[in-house]
Amino acid sequence: MADDNEIAKYLTEEEQQELLEKYDPEAGTRKLTGVLGYIAFIGLLAFSLFQLYTAVFGVFTAQIQRTIHLGFALSLIFLLFPANRKKRQKGKFQIAWYDIILAVLSIGVGAYWPLFFEDLVMNVGRLGTLDFAVGLVAILLVLEATRRAVGLPIMVIAIVFVLYGLFGQYMPGFLSHRGLTFERMVQTMFFSTEGILGTPLAISSTFIFLFLLFGSFLIRTGVGQYFNDLSTAIAGRRIGGPAKVAIFSSALQGTISGSSVANVVTSGAFTIPMMKNLGYKKEFAGAVEAAASTGGQLMPPIMGAAAFLMVEFIGNGITYWDIAKAASIPAILYFSGIWIMTHFEAKRLGLRGLTKEEMPSKKEVFGKIYLLIPIIAIVLLLMSNITVTHAALYSIVISVIVGFINKDVRMKFIDIIYALVDGARTALAVAAATASAGIIVGIVTKTGLGLKLANGLIDLSGGYLIPTLMLTMVAALVLGMGSPTTANYVITSTIAAPAIILLGVPDLSAHLFVFYFGIIADITPPVALAAFAAAGVSGGEPIKTGIESSKLAIAAFIIPYIFVLSPQMLMIDTTWMEVAWVVLTAMTGMIAIGAGVIGYWVRGMHWLERILAIVVGLLLIYPETISDIIGLTSFVILLGLQYLRNRDKDNSANILEHKQNM
Repeated sequence: MADDNEIAKYLTEEEQQELLEKYDPEAGTRKLTGVLGYIAFIGLLAFSLFQLYTAVFGVFTAQIQRTIHLGFALSLIFLLFPANRKKRQKGKFQIAWYDIILAVLSIGVGAYWPLFFEDLVMNVGRLGTLDFAVGLVAILLVLEATRRAVGLPIMVIAIVFVLYGLFGQYMPGFLSHRGLTFERMVQTMFFSTEGILGTPLAISSTFIFLFLLFGSFLIRTGVGQYFNDLSTAIAGRRIGGPAKVAIFSSALQGTISGSSVANVVTSGAFTIPMMKNLGYKKEFAGAVEAAASTGGQLMPPIMGAAAFLMVEFIGNGITYWDIAKAASIPAILYFSGIWIMTHFEAKRLGLRGLTKEEMPSKKEVFGKIYLLIPIIAIVLLLMSNITVTHAALYSIVISVIVGFINKDVRMKFIDIIYALVDGARTALAVAAATASAGIIVGIVTKTGLGLKLANGLIDLSGGYLIPTLMLTMVAALVLGMGSPTTANYVITSTIAAPAIILLGVPDLSAHLFVFYFGIIADITPPVALAAFAAAGVSGGEPIKTGIESSKLAIAAFIIPYIFVLSPQMLMIDTTWMEVAWVVLTAMTGMIAIGAGVIGYWVRGMHWLERILAIVVGLLLIYPETISDIIGLTSFVILLGLQYLRNRDKDNSANILEHKQNM
C-alpha cells in the first residue's frame, strides 16, 4: 500500500528539471534563443573542441591553457546563468545588458595571458596598471561566476579568505599574519600558478573536463536509463526491491556523475515513487535515494572527479590507481550498509519485492549489457600504464562506438555535437568552483593558514588523535555544505586534513577522511541539498529526510575513523588475505550495525539489543584480531538469541491459536 493511501506518480522531465533548478545551482541556466542562443551553443561547442584538441596534441603552457579554459567558462556562465536564479527567463532580449559586458570582460581575461605571455613572464613580480586592473577584474569575475553557477557558500568562503589575506594583521592570536598588499594579492591570484590558475583549475582544464565529457557521451548512449533497468532486473524481486534498485542504480550513476543532487533527481524520479508505492514512508524513500546518490561520489573509479585532484594534492609518488584501490572497500561498505538497513526495514514492515509483471524483461535488459563496455573500459584503462588523459579520450571513443551499436538510441553526428555541448555545459560550474578553490588554496599557501589551523585544532584537542579527528570531521562537514565535489575536496583537504597529518596519520588516510565528511555534508542537516532534493521528489519533510539519510549513511560516519586508525582497510601495507578478512569482518559488522539502527534483525529488537548490536558491529569493523574475535563471538550469540526468541514467539502464537480452535 502506498504512503498516504495514494499511488505515487513518476516525475516528468519538466518536474525533474524544476527540482534540479531548485536545489542544484548548476542546473539553473537560461534557455537562450535567437542570436544569443547560437552564440552560447557555438561557445560551448568550441570549449569542448579546445579541450579535445589539447588532449590529443598536448596542452599549452600552464598559464595559457588555464586562462583560456577560465575565459571560456566565465564568459559562458555570464551568458547562461542569470544573476538572480528566481528571475530565470527565456528569450534573447531577456538577458541583462551587464551580463553581456561581464561575458566580454571574461573573454578579455581569458585572452590576456595568451596575448601578453612573453611580457608577463619577463616582468614576473612587477605589475603594470593594466596588469593590476585585469587581475582584479579576474578575481571579481571568478567570485560572481561562482555565486551564479555553484552557489553562495563557496563564494562567501573565498571572500572570507581574501579578506583574511588582506587584513590578517588584525586577526587575533595564532591566526595573525602581516597581511598581503592589494598588489601582492592580485599578483598571487592571477599572475602566478598559486591562486586562480593553481592546481585545482589545472586539473579542471585537463582531466576533469574530459571525464565530464565522457559522462555526457555515456548519457547519449542511453546508459542512464539502462542503469535503472539493470538494477531493477538484478534487485527488483528481492525483499523491499525498489529500495535496493535505488541503491544499485545510484552506485552505477555515481560512476558517471559528479553531482549528488543530479543523481537524486534523475535516479530518484524512477525509484522513489516505486518505494512509496511498495509501502516505504516518504521520508525513508527519499533518504534511501539521497544516501545512495551521495555515495556515488565516494565510488571509484571517478569519485566525483576528486580522485584526480587527490593525486596532485597528496603527491609523494601516489598514483590514481592507489587512490581508487584504497577507496574501494570503504565504498563497498558504505553501500552495503544502506542495502542492509533497507532490507531490515522492509522485513520490519513486511514489504515485498516487485512482482514478475512489474519487472522488465531480463532477456532484453541483459541483451544490452554491452552498454557497460565504456565504463569497464575506463576502469581497465585507468588500471593500465597509459595516461589519465588518454584513458578518458579512448573511453569517449568507445562510448561513441557503443552509441552507434545501440539501436534504441542510435547515436548520429548531431548527437555527438550535442554531447560535446552538454559536456561543456556541465564543466562550467566545475571550472568556476575550482577557480574559487584556487583562491582559497593561494591564501592558505601565502599566509601559512593551513599549518596554523592544524596546530590550533591539535592544541584544542590536547594533541590526542580521536578528539582531533572529531574536530576535523565537524570542520569538513561545515566546509562541505553546499559545495560541489571538486571544490569540496580542495577546501577540506587544504584546511582540515593537515591537522591529522601532523599527528602521524598517512596522507591518503587523512585526505580520504576529510573527503568522506565533506561529501556526507550533502545529506547532513541543516544544509542537506541531496536530502532536500529527495524530499522534493518524495513529498516528504526535508529535515526528517535528512535525518533518515544520515542514519542510513551511518557507515560514512564510522568507516573514516576506522581507516585512519587502521589503514589496512585502505589496503595500505597489507596482503590480500588480510584484505579478505577485513572485508568479511567489516561486512558482518555492518549487518549488526544495520540491525541496531533499524531495530529489527530476525525479529524486533528492544533498546538494549540495539545498543549491543551496534557495539558488536563497531568491534567487527575495527580491523584488529582481538576486536574481531570478541565481535564474531558476540555476533553469533546475539543472532542465536534472536532466533531463539523468534522461535519462542512462534511457539507461543501456535499454542494460542490451538487454544482458540479448541
